[in-house]
Amino acid sequence: MESPAEILPGVIFYSYLSSERKEKACVWNHHTLVLQVSGQMILETSEQNINISAGNVLLIHKNQLGTLTKTPGPNGHYETIVISLQEDLMRQIALEEKLEADGKYTEMPNLTLPNNDFLQGYFQSIVPYARSSGAEMTDELGLLKVKEGIKLMLLAVPELRNFLFDFSEHHKIDLEKFMLSNFHFNVPVEKLAQLTGRSLSGFKRDFQKTFGMPPRQWLQDKRLNEAKHLIESKKRKPSSFYLDLGFESLSHFSYAFKKKFGNAPTEGLVNSD
Repeated sequence: MESPAEILPGVIFYSYLSSERKEKACVWNHHTLVLQVSGQMILETSEQNINISAGNVLLIHKNQLGTLTKTPGPNGHYETIVISLQEDLMRQIALEEKLEADGKYTEMPNLTLPNNDFLQGYFQSIVPYARSSGAEMTDELGLLKVKEGIKLMLLAVPELRNFLFDFSEHHKIDLEKFMLSNFHFNVPVEKLAQLTGRSLSGFKRDFQKTFGMPPRQWLQDKRLNEAKHLIESKKRKPSSFYLDLGFESLSHFSYAFKKKFGNAPTEGLVNSD
């Protein structure tokens, strides 16, 4: 299974694969709960590097960019169940359960949850829905499972109330700091605008004021300059990093590099010896 199957459309997903795969870039628009059934997953963002294995539960904060590396376990399988805690659904749960934030969440944006019996029991209760192609989870049952998960998370970590139920508007964030931390992620400019709390036109206007050039030009220059540094100073082969710098293919990277610097990237490796 290359693409995640939807257990409950738009909310609960099941992912299965049997070979290692690294995602180029992932965007989390909503808080996301990951239940690792088998295998190992590494989450890398500009702030954190988190490794989870079978039996672990990971909570990912909304409005983030990152990469995922998925590695099968000893049995050759990799399985996860992913629950998207969409804001409309969270608002509904907040009203029904009388839950609200009482302050700002100020800890790290992504965290592994305590591995207790209650969360493990919850974890196991969803697995049969994922593995049984003939079983369908109804919207009503799906909502109950999401509610159950939220209550168990709050029982284990009460301060997550401020993580989950802060519905304040996503204000503009520091554009320079954000771009310098996330320039290597290959995502559309429209998504970068959204993640910084700006309209597309506002993002382009602020970007021009901050960096003195359009976003696409700056991103290309920044990635190529970083590549030049990795080749000449770190003696890295382009094949080992071109995906991490947001290039679609090695040939695309080589073409852009030669166009900017006048020589092939492999020449930098020869000259640095």
